[in-house]
Amino acid sequence: MAAITTTDTALLRLMQLSSVSLPIGGYAFSQGLEYAIETGWIKKSQQVSEWLEQQLLYSVAQTDLPLLKLAMAAAEAGDEKRLMQCNDLALACRETRELRLTDSAMGEAMNRLLVSLGVSQPLPIFGELSFVVLFGIAAQNWQIDYPTAALGFLWSWLENQVAAATKLVPLGQTQAQLLLGELQPLLPQAITRAEQVTEDEIGNGLQGLAIASAAHETQYSRLFRS
Repeated sequence: MAAITTTDTALLRLMQLSSVSLPIGGYAFSQGLEYAIETGWIKKSQQVSEWLEQQLLYSVAQTDLPLLKLAMAAAEAGDEKRLMQCNDLALACRETRELRLTDSAMGEAMNRLLVSLGVSQPLPIFGELSFVVLFGIAAQNWQIDYPTAALGFLWSWLENQVAAATKLVPLGQTQAQLLLGELQPLLPQAITRAEQVTEDEIGNGLQGLAIASAAHETQYSRLFRS
């Protein structure tokens, strides 16, 4: 994995991008976790850990991180056509309506935020926008290098998922912190794994995740949008 180096300003911007207080609604999406718990696939902390590990290494590292890298490169080059291709590919990789909603709803919120912060982004303001692509545009604009941006992206994803599990399993606050500590070492592994993924290989096939997400669309009682 490439060495992570950043300036103080870029680091502060990364913390801003990765913060759970960022008004993009990441806390509203369980990404299939709510159904997995409702149906009994997941009942305890260790099973949450295994679920998130699989998703981290074989979904996020296989899809989101390579897309983030491509988007940052396109943003640096000022290639609007390439950014649009990244956006379309990101949305096409979402296997269910709800997983696509997760990406596009957070993307819409991120776009509004960037406009408010005075960050220009070349994608059309209408239509579906991918959160991961807009995250890449923001990171590039704020001169955050890719390995650092990827780490921040992963941390934000992981923290939101553990927060969802805290409410749903439920987990105690101490258990949640132990779970975060257990999964943290996987973040650099995910970045290294993503480095091996070519553009033609972007995508994932976690059947359990897809089934859980699709079933959640008609789940009778739920706390999360996906």
